[in-house]
Amino acid sequence: LFVLRKFFHSTSTTNNSNKMRLICGLALLAAATTPAVAFTPASRVAAWGSSTVLQSTVEAVSGAEIKAKYDAALEKMKAKDASSAALSKEDLKIVYEDEHIVVVDKPSGVLSVSGKDGSPSLAGAVFEAYGCEGGSADKMVVHRLGMDTSGLIVFARTMAALRGMNSAFRTRKVTRTYEALVCGHVEQDSGVIDMPLMRDYEFPPFMRVSSDEHQRALIGLDADEVGKKLLESPKESLTKYEVVAREELGGHPVSRVALTSISGRTHQLNVHCAAFGHPIVADSVYGVNGDAAPNGGVDEATIQESNPSRASGELQQQIADAASDKSMCVHAKSISFEHPVTGEKLSFESGASF
Repeated sequence: LFVLRKFFHSTSTTNNSNKMRLICGLALLAAATTPAVAFTPASRVAAWGSSTVLQSTVEAVSGAEIKAKYDAALEKMKAKDASSAALSKEDLKIVYEDEHIVVVDKPSGVLSVSGKDGSPSLAGAVFEAYGCEGGSADKMVVHRLGMDTSGLIVFARTMAALRGMNSAFRTRKVTRTYEALVCGHVEQDSGVIDMPLMRDYEFPPFMRVSSDEHQRALIGLDADEVGKKLLESPKESLTKYEVVAREELGGHPVSRVALTSISGRTHQLNVHCAAFGHPIVADSVYGVNGDAAPNGGVDEATIQESNPSRASGELQQQIADAASDKSMCVHAKSISFEHPVTGEKLSFESGASF
């Protein structure tokens, strides 16, 4: 039995009514938690059965159908990857470099790492410009940013740095903050979004908020046919947000937010923002009319009940039209870590272009 839940904690005030826990059974409960435990998983609540929470009409699925959808999506993604911009050494915006590491401010529209088709990438450009002890671009990679995401990314030049940075990321000793524009005015000044994520068999290979029903639908599927990742258990996922400013884009309300991914799951920020009712501006996958499940897999009624101030579908479309000439508005703004070789504490920051 899969017992899943999600909750949202607001920390902009000490008033108990502003600290909410949204259970995946779709019971909206007022919680008396304090900000001190905002990052602590709540007790699990069995709230399924007759519930109609997360897009609850789940039909039987076949491995062949999932694979066909996956292959079609993969072809579309490959076509996009092929459009990755090629960068010269002169194009690289170097924030920091020494004999062990290079910190680069990545532009949007460039792959972090080349795929099997060898499309141009930032890693390839950095390797050509600086080289590395490992002898290939792959031996420089310690983390990645999505193609549409801009901002700070670290590359290793020595094997000692590669091991050290890999260890730092694995043990969550690297602190990263993103800046994003999201649709609508986020009501609370700060908070934590806690929603478990899973691979979406209806829209593979993308992610969605997990539900008990969608987990049960995976029972009996063959990993050799649909892939092991699709059958993985839900991942606990937490995102901290803070409203920096409430602005307008094309006369429509948007919010500039600082986002911190506590758990670092695939596409976590995108799915959480969409499921919270404030998708990232110009997100062609998880935003309005995107390639993934609408609202991160959460149904309209649920979002409206839990977050009445959410950006409506109509508003999201208006903002999408106003931002049609923009890249996705999310930027890796800051990163802090200990130097993998010297132990020196390093911190870097980069301004967003939007």
